[in-house]
Amino acid sequence: MIFRFANKNDAEACARIYAPFVDGSAVSFETTPPSPEDMAKRIEKLWPTHPWIIAEEDGRVLGYAYGSPYRERKAYQWAVEVTVYLDETARRKGLGRRLYRMLMDILTEQGFTKGYGVVTLPNPASAALHEAVGFKPFAVYRDIGFKNGAWHDVGWWEGDLAPLSLPQPEPVSLTDIGYCPDAELKEKPAS
Repeated sequence: MIFRFANKNDAEACARIYAPFVDGSAVSFETTPPSPEDMAKRIEKLWPTHPWIIAEEDGRVLGYAYGSPYRERKAYQWAVEVTVYLDETARRKGLGRRLYRMLMDILTEQGFTKGYGVVTLPNPASAALHEAVGFKPFAVYRDIGFKNGAWHDVGWWEGDLAPLSLPQPEPVSLTDIGYCPDAELKEKPAS
């Protein structure tokens, strides 16, 4: 298994993985799957402020995880929303946990202090994944999204990343801490 940062060449694979979560599912509140071109823009928009990580085996992308800004206002700059999606063939094998741990390690290194996972409910697998990497549920927005003919709740999970301090240093970019876009990433041993 190879872990690396995503680039625009991964957009088609990421769009393929994501499409089933949009079509016929309420996991994503998008109603139209993004095109590979749209996905490429999403990937490129995040570099170098937020990581987008790919898991690849034998040349096939099996999953991805990324961090994105929680909100645009400056005071939220230490918070990050985290997301993971896996190919159907890669689910329930621990890959989501591996991707998330790698993502959290990088976000912590960057100086982000809080990570937030957003889960359409019910979704026991996603809830379990967030809790397996140390996130705790803290809120449910009731009946907030309407998709596929039904109203859906959304649960929020929170995880601590870098420690809080006063003053709090601003998060740094991936390039500031020595990452380059074509870097292969190494997993840290599980603790």
